[in-house]
Amino acid sequence: MAAQTWNIDPSHSHIQFAVRHMVISKVRGRFNKFSGSLSFDPAAPQSGSVQATIEVDSIDTTDEKRDGHLKSPDFFDAAKFSTLTFKSTGITGSGSDLKVTGDLTIHGVTKSVTLDVESLGGGKDPWGGERQGFSAKTTINRQEFGLTWSQTLETGGLLVGDKIEIELDIEAVKA
Repeated sequence: MAAQTWNIDPSHSHIQFAVRHMVISKVRGRFNKFSGSLSFDPAAPQSGSVQATIEVDSIDTTDEKRDGHLKSPDFFDAAKFSTLTFKSTGITGSGSDLKVTGDLTIHGVTKSVTLDVESLGGGKDPWGGERQGFSAKTTINRQEFGLTWSQTLETGGLLVGDKIEIELDIEAVKA
């Protein structure tokens, strides 16, 4: 079987993140609008590729004021940098445990990141299509992408942590 194109199904997929707040807790959020596709052959996943685009304005932390601040020039500067993008440069691993390395662009800065990916399998859906599922995780340092705003607390910690934990649950439909 050769690699085939699969489109991300945004209604059955999630892009989530978590960041430390005041050193004592984590704030979680998600992006609600994104698109992408992958070239995937379950028998030879290393030959595949992934590309995705995320709309910054779709950020949702369940706090409208915080979301507005994240869209501002202090963070993502959504008016200037309206999307985040990922384009794979290589896939390694075998079976259900894969590593997908690629170029992640946030705030106009591109860095190589590696996602730990679990291939969850696939099958036919009730509407005659075929689907594949994936779960992925990575951690980035927001400072490396130019997202540098924070405040120092009187205890010495930062209001907003630098480490961002990213989790993806992706369901893709065969094109």
